[in-house]
Amino acid sequence: MVAGIDSEGKGAVFTYDAVGSFERVEYAAQGSGQKLIIPLLDDLVGRRNRTDKKTVPLTVAEAIELCKESFVTAGERDMYTGDAIEIFAITAAGVTQERFELKRD
Repeated sequence: MVAGIDSEGKGAVFTYDAVGSFERVEYAAQGSGQKLIIPLLDDLVGRRNRTDKKTVPLTVAEAIELCKESFVTAGERDMYTGDAIEIFAITAAGVTQERFELKRD
């Protein structure tokens, strides 16, 4: 997965597969916890399979909290999801980095 800001100042996320095909997407997850995280993102970000299709843009703080909650969920159910995540928030103002511990046992 590659993320950044495009030439128009909009957020950009690209995923790729083993053969080198790539696609620009609204959101993505990679790794062993992907199967647990994508349904959450489909519901809360993509608004798929919902009767209220109204999309509301997330603030940076809301997106970071969603990221944390998604990985907590994956970490509780997938032993290969690590003990911590590094969150990089990329905005026009710059990049912020935060480390979030998952498993404390």
